Amino acid sequence: MAKVHAPGKECIRCPCRRCRNRTFHPIPMVEDHLFIIGIDPSYTEWIFHGEEESLAEAEFSDEEGDDAYSYNDYIDDVDEMLDDIHTGPSRHTSDTPIHPNFDELFDDARKPLYPNCTEFSKLSFIVKLLHIKTVGGWTVKSFDMVIKLLQAAFPHALFPSSYNEARRLQRGLGFSYTKIHVCPNDCVLFWKDHANKDECPKCNASRWASSTTNQQRIPQKVLRYFPLKPRLQRLFMSKKTAQAMRWHVEERVDDPNFMRHPADSRVWKDFDNKHPRFAQDPRNVRLGLASDGFNPFNNMSKPYSIWPVLLVPYNLPPWSCMKDPYLMLSLLIPGPKAPGNDIDVFLRPLLDDLRELWEEGIRTYDAYKRESFQLRAALLWTIHDFPAYANLSG
Repeated sequence: MAKVHAPGKECIRCPCRRCRNRTFHPIPMVEDHLFIIGIDPSYTEWIFHGEEESLAEAEFSDEEGDDAYSYNDYIDDVDEMLDDIHTGPSRHTSDTPIHPNFDELFDDARKPLYPNCTEFSKLSFIVKLLHIKTVGGWTVKSFDMVIKLLQAAFPHALFPSSYNEARRLQRGLGFSYTKIHVCPNDCVLFWKDHANKDECPKCNASRWASSTTNQQRIPQKVLRYFPLKPRLQRLFMSKKTAQAMRWHVEERVDDPNFMRHPADSRVWKDFDNKHPRFAQDPRNVRLGLASDGFNPFNNMSKPYSIWPVLLVPYNLPPWSCMKDPYLMLSLLIPGPKAPGNDIDVFLRPLLDDLRELWEEGIRTYDAYKRESFQLRAALLWTIHDFPAYANLSG
């Protein structure tokens, strides 16, 4: 009935338990929602799918009692990406966990920032505001001051109440990292086999700062690791990015007289010849690794440096792969000095992930192809002027 009463329309209202006729989706996506989530049990008269077409453009108020707003189309790409995240893993793979507050996130991605706003949803505005805070170096206090000013100037807009509330929503998107304690002499990580030890098994140095109690023990040194596998999976959760990850095979012009992209290099081609199984799927990721130290205090008189380790996915076209949105921070190696030849100690979590991605891969949902596949990755280059990276050889 719904298809018959939607001639020439690509999108119809979705009557699943989550959307409840408030959102428009392509008909195949509506079928997926009904199959996975089930139909809204309160929808007994199909007034939006043929029984009463006069109500087909009705607007709904959200459950929290806010002003009425219409869900006539996507506001931006955020809610479409969230829908891909939910639909893909829930149907095709269990390797990508769904955040327990996902429905709340999805609802925030559907709410216009203010009535009749067509540029921003509540969630997309928060994400952009947090990005500006990071780039501009705002303090938490200045962020809260800006929020209060916006609330006073635009009382009907759905701004977060504070920085903490904005961060709570952002954490729901999966932007997290793992803290791993390190021997103060860079001998080992207190991780896996050594996770429960209080002293270094090599030099016997204490894991904890001496001035703390057992109830509030503070580690002497902390490595921050941003897990690689979920970040690679996230590249395929957006239809646009998932399509761009195939660019090096499907759209690149192969001209032997010019080198415009790493895929034109002899290293890339030799690698494909040696590993044809890996090269068979253009979605398998070729990575470059880059690192260097910097002084976080912007004061060279303070001898302290931090060493970020970045990963670059070279599947993307050259105008994208080196841009900020696609540079993946993998490790933050603490100072105060350069890690030297002990850098292999800090690289262990990343290398373990890379080894697993090379040997086994990880089940991933491709939003562009609307299918799951076994994603693999390989590290092709290290970009540095640091001799200790020779430890990565082989």
